[in-house]
Amino acid sequence: MDRGKKLTNFYGNKNSKIYMDLKDIVRENALCYLPAKSLFRCFGVCRDWKHLISTPFFAHNQSNSFHSVSGFFYQSQAGVPSFMSLDPVAYGVPDPSLKFLPEPVDIRSSCNGLLCCQGRTGYKAYYICNPVTKQWKKLPKPDADHGSDPAVVLIFEPSLLNFTADYKLVCAFPSELDGYEFEIYSSEKRSWIISREICLSERKLMPKSGIHVNGTVYWQTMGFGITAFDLNSERFQLLDSAVGTLGMRNGKLCSAYVHAQNLVVNMLSNTHSNTMQMNSHAKMWEEMQPKIHVDISLPASSNNNASGRYGYGHGGVVFIGGDVVLLSNGNKFYSYDMKKRASKDLGELDIDTKAGIVGYLNSLVEL
Repeated sequence: MDRGKKLTNFYGNKNSKIYMDLKDIVRENALCYLPAKSLFRCFGVCRDWKHLISTPFFAHNQSNSFHSVSGFFYQSQAGVPSFMSLDPVAYGVPDPSLKFLPEPVDIRSSCNGLLCCQGRTGYKAYYICNPVTKQWKKLPKPDADHGSDPAVVLIFEPSLLNFTADYKLVCAFPSELDGYEFEIYSSEKRSWIISREICLSERKLMPKSGIHVNGTVYWQTMGFGITAFDLNSERFQLLDSAVGTLGMRNGKLCSAYVHAQNLVVNMLSNTHSNTMQMNSHAKMWEEMQPKIHVDISLPASSNNNASGRYGYGHGGVVFIGGDVVLLSNGNKFYSYDMKKRASKDLGELDIDTKAGIVGYLNSLVEL
């Protein structure tokens, strides 16, 4: 009998210990995978959780752990920045209009929780900000004239070994030699540098089509092409383009469009296919199989849509990143999850069709 009582007490203590271990596991290993808005709701759970989430170390850990597309920043018809959330309960920012910045701005680019905006007064300064924490940095004036609609791409890759958000801003600007030059801002050096590389091409870049993938920045061009700029070698390359909007999936550059209610995704597989020997079967783009049927009614003009983020008023793919695709039919928007094979009606939005839409990740990254 005594042995039986001890056995019962042993299991009771063991269950209690397991419960405490699970609580610690959730606090130390699960919270960092939640988006910023959900984490702020966790403030009310207990004092320990609130203190943990408020520490710079946790913000650093969360910025390296959370990678899901949370929504999209865009410009309204009135010129005011706004945010379209994929899940308003989980994802959001306290001030979507970005009024915490010192002047009215236009949204230019986004990367891993940071936004690049451009002021409308003076020399139209660039601002890098985190709309969750309302932290921001004003960049110095560039050496070159980037024009009224700059082709800028923000690059920020979180690192476990670096607690400071090191980022770059790359701009392709028109050269006096009938081509494009590249100016790069480095937060580490706190200065702009104009690359020696000059892209001598008659192809005109589409400013809002830029995207960064694995150390290379890509822009779509008029005339069905892509201009690529390698940040490490500072060399450019002209590529043949696939139909659709540029994006990134599984760490590779991709292009997506809708045809006959099928989402067609082409992955960049070989950037040197145009230099291969004759009769080579190497292809620059490989179509992802099988095609994905999209249960959304889109206009017929979307079949050959290659406009993407720089002209989404005619329907088709606006954005593709990871498993998330943003589709439009005029000013009516839908999201599609390629992993879950599920679509969601995001409603009709008052969007300035001349401005771009940038994907956003709900991160606590510190500036």
